[in-house]
Amino acid sequence: MAEEKAGQEYAWEEVFSLDRLKRSMAKRVLDRLESIWHGKEPMSPEQISEIISDEWKKAKEAVRNSPAARDAFRKYLERTVSEQIDKLMERDKDELETLGVVEKGL
Repeated sequence: MAEEKAGQEYAWEEVFSLDRLKRSMAKRVLDRLESIWHGKEPMSPEQISEIISDEWKKAKEAVRNSPAARDAFRKYLERTVSEQIDKLMERDKDELETLGVVEKGL
């Protein structure tokens, strides 16, 4: 069961907040460490760090693929595109007006 959870992708609910992300990640790391250990010799700090780093990569990827991240990226794109279009329109406003473009449409 521990190995199954460790291999599963994070659910959106697990990456919704920093607190939830930390709890989910800690549980997965502990489950993986326990499944590897099985009463053998103590694990080295390097082994533990490696498992934590691996799980951190998975968690960050889950955050990047979350609905919240997609929404935030879409808002960023909308703002960036709008700002660049505004700059172009401001730069060429006089030319556009001489060609008959009005400030506001009907």
